[in-house]
Amino acid sequence: MRKGIRKFAAITGSLALIGASLAGCGKSEKTPATSDTGVSTPAESKDEQKTQMTSEEIIKAAAAEGKVGNWGLGNEYEILALLAKYGLPTSYLSQDFTMDGFDDDSITLASAMTYNEYGLVINDYDGGYKYGDTVGTIDMNDEGVAMLEDMIFCTKDFAKNNPETVKAFLYASLKGWADACADPEEAAEICFEAGSSVSADHQKFMASEVKKLVSTDMKGNKVSELGNMDEEAMKQTLDIAKQYVKLDDSAAADKLANMTLDDIRDTSFMEAIKDCDGKFNVEKSKVSIQLKWLPDAQFMGYYVAKAKGYYDEVGLDVEIVSGGGDISETTAVNNGTVDFGVTWVTNLAVANAGGMNLVEVSQIFQRSGLLLVYKLANFTK
Repeated sequence: MRKGIRKFAAITGSLALIGASLAGCGKSEKTPATSDTGVSTPAESKDEQKTQMTSEEIIKAAAAEGKVGNWGLGNEYEILALLAKYGLPTSYLSQDFTMDGFDDDSITLASAMTYNEYGLVINDYDGGYKYGDTVGTIDMNDEGVAMLEDMIFCTKDFAKNNPETVKAFLYASLKGWADACADPEEAAEICFEAGSSVSADHQKFMASEVKKLVSTDMKGNKVSELGNMDEEAMKQTLDIAKQYVKLDDSAAADKLANMTLDDIRDTSFMEAIKDCDGKFNVEKSKVSIQLKWLPDAQFMGYYVAKAKGYYDEVGLDVEIVSGGGDISETTAVNNGTVDFGVTWVTNLAVANAGGMNLVEVSQIFQRSGLLLVYKLANFTK
């Protein structure tokens, strides 16, 4: 039963195909142990003088053993870019939706989202692996290979025909995100009451970590405007996607290779709501947003906006539609099943390369939530 709980909780972040600047590995030596006379004892000194390997050494050691893991659901591109950065073959071990492979050492450098799998690894709540501070992490943001994750999108036609509705939805959603970041514990409770797919304790951990992804950029700076579409971060994401996404259809591959940011985003709506009074003449009052997965704090801003009546205030009746299973948020938005969706920048770019007509209107996550986690004891020298 315990393993089942872990799998159910861990999958929520993985399929959201999606951070904090978490501690990596240091280079400092530990002080040798000494006897009562103040002289180092040989046995203790040998053990205590072990040094933690650097991030580069850890990546190369794990890659040499073929023990770098990833789910292969869209964020493998960051792993491929990381391996290429260090001149390594761009291959990885297929990782399932638990952290059992990490636990049994079949994967020594395992992928984990900051707000989901990482929390399960370090914490001792229900479904946790209880590793605490005996693990280290390699952060994609620090490594310069980060890709942007959760954002809000709709079709280009919907944006053109319903500009006031788009602005109203963004205005209310960002109010929800602002409140969620100001009080992540309250946001976690709202998500839990909305039908959470994880435990209350894990929900709280998720909320605290999602706050960091929303309010801190790839360089570790505080974000001044929630939902901002940062030019440099978006370009880095698209450039990595162009290099590592492989499309079978030659026409789609060519379209992706020649894609620019203006092909996938529209910044005008964010600009329009900066100084607005919160009053909108919405063209469509009943709208829906498709999530990438089940209700949890990854999407806390929308649940907070709905719970606090922010959508009602701008004249919208919003339905939040859970994801999961075979549901594709890009397809659901493109075919008109829903009006808005949450997806990753890469997913939208690939969808448009394949013939869809989607556009990003706000970037919620400002940094990557992907880490590689390892046991400190496995990487000493």
